[in-house]
Amino acid sequence: MNIEDYREFCLGLKGVTEDFPFDEQTLVFKVMGKMFSLADVDDFESINLKCDPDKALEMREQFPGVKPGYHVNKKHWNTVMVNAGIPDTLLKQWTRDSYDLVVAGLSRKLKDELARL
Repeated sequence: MNIEDYREFCLGLKGVTEDFPFDEQTLVFKVMGKMFSLADVDDFESINLKCDPDKALEMREQFPGVKPGYHVNKKHWNTVMVNAGIPDTLLKQWTRDSYDLVVAGLSRKLKDELARL
């Protein structure tokens, strides 16, 4: 997968925006203003995804290309190496899981706004 395909996938999810809040190379995808994925646009070697803590540990044990989140909370985030042999379908599923986890934590007001989009 390349950054453009990944970007297209993320932006295809309901209520998603993108920006560069940290620097000019860290692309952040947000749903209703809350981060669910981060990626380096220059080399696109990895993505950071929010995870259920138990699932995060399970993923790290099962896939060598999944590490504790880099520069984020290591309990709730994983860094996934995109060229570590993990199928694109699984990368997309994990990204969707991250999105769904963030949506589940939104306030009722934001969930209602998202439903109206």
